Amino acid sequence: MDQWTICSGNPGKLAELEALLPEGVVAMTHVQRGFPADLPEDGETLEANALQKARTVQHRVGGIALADDSGLEVDALAGAPGVLSARFAGPAKDAAANMRKLLGALEGVGDRRARFRTVLAVIGPWGEQLFEGRVEGTITEAPQGVFGFGYDPVFRPQGHDRTFAEMDAAEKNAISHRAQAMARLKVWLHQRVPAV
Repeated sequence: MDQWTICSGNPGKLAELEALLPEGVVAMTHVQRGFPADLPEDGETLEANALQKARTVQHRVGGIALADDSGLEVDALAGAPGVLSARFAGPAKDAAANMRKLLGALEGVGDRRARFRTVLAVIGPWGEQLFEGRVEGTITEAPQGVFGFGYDPVFRPQGHDRTFAEMDAAEKNAISHRAQAMARLKVWLHQRVPAV
């Protein structure tokens, strides 16, 4: 099996992706391969951004490149912040500022339905493939919990009474959008590459 490179500069995403990788896969990060922490991602969709990051790395180092782009889509905000989730409050990618802006935009709003959506792009000898995962839920009135990263403290998944930030890594990884996308990738990979 070729070397995998995980294309993510977000420590939280990186930890989750590494925990969810197919069994037996050993991976390096794109930073370990000599790329800057921030890869280009100026697409208008999660799919475009994930592919852009994976193509940038795979073109230069070969092997298998895995990239993630994820977003929080809020119904009352017409799907925002969506593809701009990390930069919702500005280019600094400040998670606390992003949450403050989100909660401010939803102040007094009754419809707090939202979803987390992840698109994984994997590029290897078989070409390019995309895998999606999504979790429906609601935005809380205030941050709750200390685990996770990003918008986890304000997102309560459907069917649960705790936010992602109130769940430990194993609990979140059992139901998350990223875990769903990775599960689909693993099924596809085992069907196409039986040796994995």
